[in-house]
Amino acid sequence: MTVDSAVPSVAAPAAEAGATVEFRGLRRAFGATTALDGLDLTVHPGELLALLGPSGCGKTTALRMLAGFETPDAGEVLVDGEDVTRIPAHRRDAGMVFQSYSLFPHLNARDNVAFGLRMRKVGTAERRARAQELLELVGLPGHGDRYPHQLSGGQQQRIALARALALRPRVLLLDEPLSALDAKVRLTLRDEIRRLQQELGLTTLFVTHDQEEALSLADRVAVMHAGRLEQVASPAELYARPATAFVAEFVGTMNRVRGTVAQDGTTVEVLGVRLPVDGTTALRGEADVLVRPENVRLAADGSATVTGTTFLGAATRLTVRLPDGTLVKADLPTHEAAAFPAGTGVTVSFPDRPVLVDSVKDH
Repeated sequence: MTVDSAVPSVAAPAAEAGATVEFRGLRRAFGATTALDGLDLTVHPGELLALLGPSGCGKTTALRMLAGFETPDAGEVLVDGEDVTRIPAHRRDAGMVFQSYSLFPHLNARDNVAFGLRMRKVGTAERRARAQELLELVGLPGHGDRYPHQLSGGQQQRIALARALALRPRVLLLDEPLSALDAKVRLTLRDEIRRLQQELGLTTLFVTHDQEEALSLADRVAVMHAGRLEQVASPAELYARPATAFVAEFVGTMNRVRGTVAQDGTTVEVLGVRLPVDGTTALRGEADVLVRPENVRLAADGSATVTGTTFLGAATRLTVRLPDGTLVKADLPTHEAAAFPAGTGVTVSFPDRPVLVDSVKDH
């Protein structure tokens, strides 16, 4: 007997798929190490949110709490307003894809995809039909009879993704699913994950330490550091208006140049020019000014020196040594960078726009 009501069709309307996920005051410690320190975060229905941060920041712990593999010391996990904090993993309506593909080696691709359906007592014919539908969805319609050892890494991860989607979960959890793949396959599968997520309307959490991956894939990015949430924003806002120095330097490349913050904290003098401070700061006097390479301007002649160039395609990155020894990176259109070969004396300046300031660090 098939159980159609328990397992919605893969092609169910997107509006019915997405769930609201809330983390409320989550705390978790492992011995003396604090993995989560009061995490508050909401994921909207149908949204792909990336949890981004360095190793040990708490992002995977948060994902495992949503999956039901970890229990918080304090706080709650809610899905569509329901407190699922103490509900076992097998009773949560979530699909999870791991970094390691975790396929059953003794099952072929079709049976791996259908495994969850079999556990739900779905009939054989229905299981096979839905597994085939999912294989087509992930672009592997002719691979159902192959075993994991007969598949490439990218194909195995597609099968793992299809298996996670088989029960049509309200929430899809991806724990660094691309990190074990080579660069070309990673890019292709990244696009496929985004296409499937949008097509199905699934609320998705994607854990990664790769900033490029997060910025290219997510609707919003939550940057975490030392168990705390630093900033949640769209990729464009995160890059253009980082809320903290940590976010500024973790997301993209950032220069640090010594400056002096005015006593009222609203402006900073750097390279002989006074610029407005972005936001508010308690710093006064000597501080570091944070500026992205594309916002560094170069002019011919001056006391700074171009020490090297790196071709990036449409842009070229120049490394410039300031008179105080500080190294600054400047990204220029390649046709403009040709005028500043290594050894050229230049003047460095920044555009008249608000800049982030931070306490002084060694350059």
